[in-house]
Parts: sequence; structure tokens; C-alpha cells
Amino acid sequence: MITGAHVILYTKDADADRAFVKDVLGFPHVDVGHGWLIFALPPAEVALHPAKKASHELYLMTDDVAAFVASMKKKKVACSKVHQQPWGKLVTVTLPSGAELGVYEPRHASPKWKTKRK
Repeated sequence: MITGAHVILYTKDADADRAFVKDVLGFPHVDVGHGWLIFALPPAEVALHPAKKASHELYLMTDDVAAFVASMKKKKVACSKVHQQPWGKLVTVTLPSGAELGVYEPRHASPKWKTKRK
């Protein structure tokens, strides 16, 4: 039985990006030693799209993209303009390493993971 997912983002400045996720986004984390932080993620979903070349993408989701952008502005974090997509409202945040992270407010239905309670 699958119990979760572990996502790895390769970055040119892992320390700065870890600090961003910890301090700006406020994700709960554990330090597994030597500054290696592992972050808890909110509920997730995965979609498989047809493509000529295999690749992976990561987007964070929010219930209110405008409120997310306002929150980032208060923290002096620049966001792209909000792009209206058929599947939701999308914004990108530039991490300290220069990598971009997409955040969107979905318009599509989201499934719920069924868990067994012990």
C-alpha cells in the first residue's frame, strides 16, 4: 500500500531554497542531519499527460491565488502575473536559486485519498 510520496527538487542553491520553503512558505520540516531538511507537503495529486518526451513538473496548489500573491508581496517575494488557464489560475514564484515554482488555484475537481484508520 502506498502511504505517501517523496519529491526531490534539484537546485543550484539548495540551502537558500530550503530556507525559502521553511521561512517564507512555512512548511513543517525535520532536519535529518547536516542541514538536510525534509518538508511535509499538503495533500497531493498526480496527473499523467501525453507527451513526446517524458518529464516531471511540480506545482503547489492554493485555494486563493490572489491571497497567496498578497502574502508573498508582504514577504517581499516577487510573483509573476496571474495567468488564467483552462484548469486554474497560475502564478510562478522565483526561488532564491533562480528556479521557478508554479502555484495555482485549481478549477478542476480533486480526488480524495482514502486512508485506513487503525
